[in-house]
Formats: sequence, structure tokens, C-alpha cells
Amino acid sequence: MNQSIAHIALVVEDYDEAIDFYTKKLHFNLIEDTILSSTKRWVLVAPKNSKETSLLLAKAVGDEQKNRIGNQTGGRVFLFLYTDDFWRDYNDMLTKGIHFVRQPVEEIYGTVAVFEDLYGNQWDLLEKRVK
Repeated sequence: MNQSIAHIALVVEDYDEAIDFYTKKLHFNLIEDTILSSTKRWVLVAPKNSKETSLLLAKAVGDEQKNRIGNQTGGRVFLFLYTDDFWRDYNDMLTKGIHFVRQPVEEIYGTVAVFEDLYGNQWDLLEKRVK
């Protein structure tokens, strides 16, 4: 059996502000932006060298979805962004005004810090330790 995770839905308030954040502040590529109806788009973004998994930016519809924006996991780290150069990306993110809720630490698995996206979802920025 050959399976993989293709997309992870991320509930957002506005397509364009989310695209702007992910492409300009995190340097993700805009993979697709297709209009499906007057209110719905299929928007995929992914880190530059991501091979399979991307984020599906899904505009919240209704109060229940709107209440989940920025807190899809009950306050836990939601997504993990691996990097080949932690300090390059960390410093770049600081200059772009990205808020870190936990400062960098060296763990047995690598260098990590926790940041928030534009809505408050928590992410790990992680450079794995070379064994």
C-alpha cells in the first residue's frame, strides 16, 4: 500500500491575507488558487521544496468554523515547519514581525522555537539535529 497526506486544511478568515502571510512572510509557494464559486476558492500553499504535503487555505463559513480560526488544536502546536537553517529562518521571521511564543531551545532532536501564524495557530520552527 502506498499512501501519503496531500493537504491539511487550515481554516482562515480571508484567502488573500492568508496567501500574503504564507507567501511573503514564510516564503511559501502559492501552488494553486482556483475560484470554485462566488465565495469559495481552492487555495494551496507549501514551503518551497515541499514534495507532497501542502496547506489548503479554507475560508471559514458559519460561526462554528469562524470560532476555530487560530485555534484548531486547542492551543497545542498545530504544524511543524522543518528548515535546513534554523537561525536564518528564525531571524528572517523576526524581521517580518512574526511572533514567537517560545524562544529557541536546543533539544535532543534539534533546534526549535514556537511561532504563531497570522491567526494565532502555533507552529514549531525546527532544524533537526544531524545524527
